Amino acid sequence: MDKEIAASVMVLAERMLAKQAWLATAESCTGGMIAQVVTDLPGSSGWFDRGFVTYSNDAKQQLLDVSTTLLAELGAVSEDCVEQMARGAISHSKADFVIACSGIAGPGGGTPDKPVGTVWMAWAYRAELGVSCISQRFCFDGDRHAIRQQTTLAGLQGLLKLLN
Repeated sequence: MDKEIAASVMVLAERMLAKQAWLATAESCTGGMIAQVVTDLPGSSGWFDRGFVTYSNDAKQQLLDVSTTLLAELGAVSEDCVEQMARGAISHSKADFVIACSGIAGPGGGTPDKPVGTVWMAWAYRAELGVSCISQRFCFDGDRHAIRQQTTLAGLQGLLKLLN
């Protein structure tokens, strides 16, 4: 998986530089892993602006403007939450694109509706009429590390798909 992640980062770097675009991340369950793999690549300072690690609900509210009501009603692991995280990261950065994620990496914390491995991701981008957002739910298998790695790869690959 590490090789797939590294290869995805290389392709992402080429595309972001070609577009002269900036990336930010808004991460919860990955704890900054997406930002880490991006900044492992020398020269990423030419296209990576910043990463928000908003693990707690308070951090999501304070740094990314996620609604308190939304968190109370739908929880952090929801489509609406990751979309608000992505939009918040765009508004608090110079990024043209954002990868956002929130999920349950385990081993505990799962419920029948949201079992361990449930992850919501969103990709936001600046468009002519404001900010557009795409989101997707994933159900990953494995231990905590495997779920976080799969989330990281899905985030990178989702952005690459968007850039195509």
